[in-house]
Amino acid sequence: MRCTSILFAAACAAIAGLPGSGHAQSPAHWQARQLKASQESEAIMRDADKRNGLLAQFQVMRYASVGNNDPAFQVIFSQYLSWYQTFIGDYPDAATSFSIRQGALPDDRPLPLDDGVHHAESALTAIARLAKGRRAVFFNEAHNIPLTRSLTVQMLARLRAEGYDYFAAETVYQTDKGLQARGYPTKDSGFYTQEPVCAEMVRTALRLGYKVVGYEALSDASGDAREAEQARNLYRQVFKDHPDARVVVNAGYAHIQESGAYLGGASMAQHLRRLIDIDPLTVEQTMLYDHPDVGGNHPYYEPVMKKLQPTGPIVFVDDAGKPWSLRPGYDLSVWFPPTSMRRGRPTWLSLGGERKPYYVDGERCNQHFPCMVEARYASEGNDAIPADRVVLDPVPLNAVPSDRVRSGGAAPASELYLRPGKYRVVYSGENNATLFSQNVTIRDRNPRPPPSQPPAATAGPVSTPVRGDVAQPSVDQGN
Repeated sequence: MRCTSILFAAACAAIAGLPGSGHAQSPAHWQARQLKASQESEAIMRDADKRNGLLAQFQVMRYASVGNNDPAFQVIFSQYLSWYQTFIGDYPDAATSFSIRQGALPDDRPLPLDDGVHHAESALTAIARLAKGRRAVFFNEAHNIPLTRSLTVQMLARLRAEGYDYFAAETVYQTDKGLQARGYPTKDSGFYTQEPVCAEMVRTALRLGYKVVGYEALSDASGDAREAEQARNLYRQVFKDHPDARVVVNAGYAHIQESGAYLGGASMAQHLRRLIDIDPLTVEQTMLYDHPDVGGNHPYYEPVMKKLQPTGPIVFVDDAGKPWSLRPGYDLSVWFPPTSMRRGRPTWLSLGGERKPYYVDGERCNQHFPCMVEARYASEGNDAIPADRVVLDPVPLNAVPSDRVRSGGAAPASELYLRPGKYRVVYSGENNATLFSQNVTIRDRNPRPPPSQPPAATAGPVSTPVRGDVAQPSVDQGN
């Protein structure tokens, strides 16, 4: 698994901003403490991976930090925990566990709101237009904020219609030789692909006919050497034998920046441009979204959201169609609207209306809590990463052991977000034993327009769907 270097850079940036973190100790001492915390976190994760089933693995991660109040460990391990929270579909707690504050920087470009030059446009429409004639489109993501994957999933059909034929993902393991033929990711397909939206991104690319490749460094290289190896892998797997290929690339954070220093050297995107003459469209998605603490938002975020009240991702372009980016090194910046919650889950999981909410409740858990509910496509094997999953528990999922005192009341309930189609829905306990299963068909009541007919940019207040919007399935009882 090649995630520690990203983790370490992000965690160091976060811990540097903690009150008092730099007092009475040298940078070298802090680095040593963080390295120790990273090693401890890796050991905990290895122990978790030995447990039978994801829910049991999450439980190990959930309780591991109890009694360890070392600031370096808390910051480092909180990102590890947040990954597992995304894996089980607990997106609000994942965002709370680890959040990188987006403060203003000297090279930030002026706010495009009301400058007389720029106007807001649907990100879906603008990116599809800007991608015409390009050889590559690069999207970045924040690994513990799957919101930053949601737009990429929606863009894949539009970009396929424009002739893009490769999808390259940092998160996909090159060792999964059967991914293309199988048509869906498993736990052996990657680390972040254990998260359902990430899995849906890979699955969607496969379904649309993309050739899916992984390009992560296979050596223990870090910093500039890792970036260069990633670029060589991407060149070898896509452009070396197919010089006319057009590729959609998914990467973490600043791997896609086109200028400026990165980790003491150059980014993957910069190294790739040295190997092949391309000018990718670089789409930055990790800076302008709503943080759990409003103080973590970039200062530009609140004024734009308050004035425009978008209901979907937007970008700013000028009258000539040239996009605006917050910082140099990227072609455009995506603004995500504030998250709207419904039954404990963010409604962006609908992926722009492509998926419908399907109600689930804890009655079928038979008093076995926590209880995981997973929906897999009926056409896929039991080894498939689910289309969506959620954990039901009367006790908050971020509670520590001493807090696990239940009181009487209604069984917990939530919703899965599913595309129209047929699924196997399975309820399981912490020991991974099946508690209940059923076959479900999700009907499409409001067909989406084809990619050639993109919806107009959305503007207006965020709305929360009412109970009548819940998908009404036909159900075949299973066992």
